[in-house]
Amino acid sequence: QVQLVESGGGLVQPGGSRRLSCAASGSIFSINAMGWYRQAPAKERELVARITDTSSTNYADSVKGRFTISRDNAKNTVYLQMNSLKPEDTAVYYCNARLITGTTLRNVEIWGQGTLVTVSS
Repeated sequence: QVQLVESGGGLVQPGGSRRLSCAASGSIFSINAMGWYRQAPAKERELVARITDTSSTNYADSVKGRFTISRDNAKNTVYLQMNSLKPEDTAVYYCNARLITGTTLRNVEIWGQGTLVTVSS
């Protein structure tokens, strides 16, 4: 079974930095794209950043210039470097992956369990 495991959440002061990591494990043939979404209280889940297998990236306007997404294909891991954090960045951050499984060669989309990032003084 394929799964995503996130880490790196926590409390950070405004203006601070944090790096999130998400590792995919299990039987994986290839990963097409990985991304980060977030959901703040009483709001819908939104895309934060996404990176394809060719390292093409896109970002939400609200994080451009502050967040950087990257991936290590050898480790099936995606990172989100968050700088100049603001209170409005407070949310549960979810990792997402679109991949082809190794055993059945099926296209699937999977989600991590989420990691909470709180930006507060």
